[in-house]
Amino acid sequence: MAAALARDQAEIVGRYALYGEIASGGMAVVHYGKLLGAVGFQRPVAIKRLHPQLARDPGVRDMFIDEARLASRIRHPNVVPTLDVVADGRDLLLVMEYVHGESLQHLMKAMRKRGQRIPLRITLAIVSAALHGLHAAHEATTEEGEPLHVVHRDVSPQNLMVGVDGVARVLDFGIARAAVRLEHTREGIVKGKLAYMAPEQLGGATVDRRADVYAASVILWEMVVGRRLFVKDDGGTVMVDKLLAGRIDPPSRVAPGTPKLLDALVLHGLARNPEQRFATAREMALALERLGDLARPSEIGEWVEGLAAEALAARAVRLQEVERSSSQVRVAAARHVDRELPTLFDEDEDDGVDVVFDLQQRPPEEPSVVSASGSRRIPPPTMLPALPSPRPLAVFVAYALLGATIVAAAVFLRWAFG
Repeated sequence: MAAALARDQAEIVGRYALYGEIASGGMAVVHYGKLLGAVGFQRPVAIKRLHPQLARDPGVRDMFIDEARLASRIRHPNVVPTLDVVADGRDLLLVMEYVHGESLQHLMKAMRKRGQRIPLRITLAIVSAALHGLHAAHEATTEEGEPLHVVHRDVSPQNLMVGVDGVARVLDFGIARAAVRLEHTREGIVKGKLAYMAPEQLGGATVDRRADVYAASVILWEMVVGRRLFVKDDGGTVMVDKLLAGRIDPPSRVAPGTPKLLDALVLHGLARNPEQRFATAREMALALERLGDLARPSEIGEWVEGLAAEALAARAVRLQEVERSSSQVRVAAARHVDRELPTLFDEDEDDGVDVVFDLQQRPPEEPSVVSASGSRRIPPPTMLPALPSPRPLAVFVAYALLGATIVAAAVFLRWAFG
């Protein structure tokens, strides 16, 4: 009974109740949540909560708020909706629509474990839907109608959610580039997942929507073929060489039976020169749809349920517990105690690695790489150096000297002027 009560216990932040974790990463935890409205109105939501130790960093807070602001301007069925942002004391929450489904990363991994390739019609439907969602992001505007020029910069299988309703949705605009941001990426700093990073992004150049088209094309290649395109088998440096100059085979060379027209579309999206790619994500989506025979949402939903049945069933039970817990909500003490960040990185998945490195700095011997699903060390070409930790004693001495100077000046003035 005590265990069951603990599962139902919630922490109240503003008008939201936070329950157990759905997922946890290096920067934030995603919780089951519930909107507590007037006259008993309730709605299940997913709540992304910045780790307390990171919430104290102004740069990280600005980046998190930017994500909420940008995502709120993107309204499309193929983008996970952002409903609210809550700043309560030192807590920072991003409230999103709860999507019952599974990440494309886990679905692709499940198919590889089975030794199977994803049915082509499902692949085409998922990638086409994701491209339509990305196009909506690229076309987003401010409240005054000015283009935001959003570039996701982190398009990867783990940032695509496929629901049991058969709808693919783009999520996580945490490192998106836009014309209006509180936190700007310094010139020469590269952010993103190495295996899905466009060559111009890796080179530190200014990127536009075509960088997202490239990343979506990498995903398309991998879904068609059933394996990774760029594998970090010999270390990060070798992987960078592959990204910049390695040969990219057409999918049919690895997956016989792939239509030649699809080969051409994939390689067009993977052109290393952005001028030679599709100009927009929508252009590529329409090209895929012209191939014909895309799966319907009902077929995709059945495929998702078949692959992720156990995980989906467990989440459904948990969601029911959350929805029934209205009479057992308890206010928990705010959690602001520093703790080790969780590491949930899957050792045989390279696409979970977010790299942040500085092209203008020499790399340290052991660069730290922050992942959306934990942290891991890889040797990227260069790396942003860590900031030095503050020195409390030095600060105290500086203030003491300043105070002594002020007192001495006051004594002197009093003596000089009687």
